[in-house]
Amino acid sequence: MRWAERGLRPVWVSAIGAVVLIVVAYFVFTKALPGQSHFTVNAVMRDSNLLAPGSPVRVDGLDVGKVESTGRWRHTDLSKVTMQFDSQRPVLHTDATLKVRPRLFLEGNFYVDLSPGTPAAPILHDNGVIPLAHTADPVQFDQLLDALPASMRVQLQSALSGVGHALDATPTAAEDRAADPRVRGLSGAQGINHAFRTAPGALTGSGVVSQSLTAHRSLARLVAGLGRATQGLARADGSLGRFITSFDRTLHTTAAGERSLRQTVALLGPTASAAERTFTSLEASLPASERFADELAVGMAAVPATVTAAMPWLRQAEPLLTHSELGGLLSELAPASGSLAELTHDTTKFLPQIDLFDRCMNKVFIPTGYLKLKDGANSTGLPNYQEFFSAMVAQAAEGQASDGNGNLLTIGATGGSHEVESGQTNFYGSTDVGFGTLAASPEDTHPRYPNKVPPLQRAVACYTQSIPDVNGPDSVGPADGSRPDARPPALPADPTRK
Repeated sequence: MRWAERGLRPVWVSAIGAVVLIVVAYFVFTKALPGQSHFTVNAVMRDSNLLAPGSPVRVDGLDVGKVESTGRWRHTDLSKVTMQFDSQRPVLHTDATLKVRPRLFLEGNFYVDLSPGTPAAPILHDNGVIPLAHTADPVQFDQLLDALPASMRVQLQSALSGVGHALDATPTAAEDRAADPRVRGLSGAQGINHAFRTAPGALTGSGVVSQSLTAHRSLARLVAGLGRATQGLARADGSLGRFITSFDRTLHTTAAGERSLRQTVALLGPTASAAERTFTSLEASLPASERFADELAVGMAAVPATVTAAMPWLRQAEPLLTHSELGGLLSELAPASGSLAELTHDTTKFLPQIDLFDRCMNKVFIPTGYLKLKDGANSTGLPNYQEFFSAMVAQAAEGQASDGNGNLLTIGATGGSHEVESGQTNFYGSTDVGFGTLAASPEDTHPRYPNKVPPLQRAVACYTQSIPDVNGPDSVGPADGSRPDARPPALPADPTRK
C-alpha cells in the first residue's frame, strides 16, 4: 500500500535492486569501470604457481597492471599468465621480458617485474604473447637444494642438525670451565638471549658507525658495489652452477685423499725445519760466494787483455784447422772410424769367449799340466806338461821317414811267440786290423782303453769341469783292452767337421 502511495510499484523496486546487485558484483569481480577498455598480454612460463589472479604487474617498481588469470598453455606442460594493464601502462615491444619476483616481507606473495623492451623492436599489440625465452621464474629454496648433490644435502642436514644441537644442548663441565662465567650452564640459544641484554650498548656503537658510514656515503657505495656484484653473479648463473659442481668434486677428491693429505701435513713440519737449516747454511755460504764473486770480478778485468794476447795464437792455429791440415786428416780417418766401431762391437762378443778360454786354462788345463804321472818303475817324476813335450820329441824321432817328415810312428818290434792283434781303427777311414808278435805277453795298458771317443759337449764351459784324475782308477787297464774284429769307435759329433 505504501509503495502505491509513493508511486513505485514492486516490479520496479525489484528491477532496481537487481541492477544494483549486478553493478556491485561487476565491481567486486572485475574491479574496473564498465565500458573501460583493457590492454591484455599473455606470457608463456614454465611455472605460474607463484602467481595468483590479482598479483601486481610492475614496471620500474610502479604498478601498471595485474594478473588476470593463469592456466595451461595450449595443452602443453607450460603455463600461461594473462595480464591486464590500465591506461598508464608503458608502450610494450615484442622483446619485452618479465621475471617473477617475491614481494616485500609485509606484502607477501609474488609480483611480475616487466621490462617493456627496446624501442627498436616492433610494438606488442593487444593479446600479444611474450614467449618462454623472455620469461624467468624465481629460484626457490627447495629448487636450490635440488641442484645440490645428494651427498652435499646430507652434509647440509648434518650441519643444520649440529647447529640445532649447539643451540639446544646444555654445555658439559669442561665446556663451562672455558666459557664466560655469565653464560655458564646455559645452552647456545640461552646464551644468545643473554647476549641480547647487552645489545643496546653495542647497537649504540653500531648506530654511531652507521651514521658515520652514511655521512661519508661509504654505505651507499658498498650497497652499489654489492648490487653490481650480485648482477654479475646473476649473469653468470651457469658458470656459478658449474663452479659449485666443480667445487663439490674438489671436496670429494680431497676427502678421498684424506690419508695422503694428513701425511703431507705431518711432513710439513720436518720439511719446514729442514728448509730453515738449509736457508741458514745458504746464508752462511753467502759471504764466501760474495768473496768469490769479488775475486771473479777482478779476474774478469783481465779477460780482455787475455783475449788480445791469445789472438796471434788463434790466427796461427786457424790454418791448422783448415781442410788441408786437420780437416783433411779427419776426413781420411772417417772410414777407419766406421771399421773401428764395427771392431768395437765385435770385440764385445769376442771378449766373453776369451774370458771363457782364460778360465779354462787357469782352472783346468794348466793345473792338469802340473800333475805328475805315476807309472811305477817307468815314472819320470816330471810334471805332465814336461812329459808331453818329451813325448813330442820322441814321436818326432820315431815318426821320421827317409826324408825326416813321416806321419807314422815306426816302432821296432823284437818279435816273439806272443801274437798281438788290434781292433778296427778309424785311421784315414780304414777299418783294417793290425797284427804283430811280442817276446813277452802284455801285462796292462796305460791308461785304460775305453774303446770309445770321449764325448764332445760344446755347450758346457770348460772351466766348469773338474781336473782329470790321471792317476785314478782309469789310469791302468787290462793287458788286452781291445776286442778282435770289433767295430771301430764312432767319431765324435763335432759341428765344425764338414
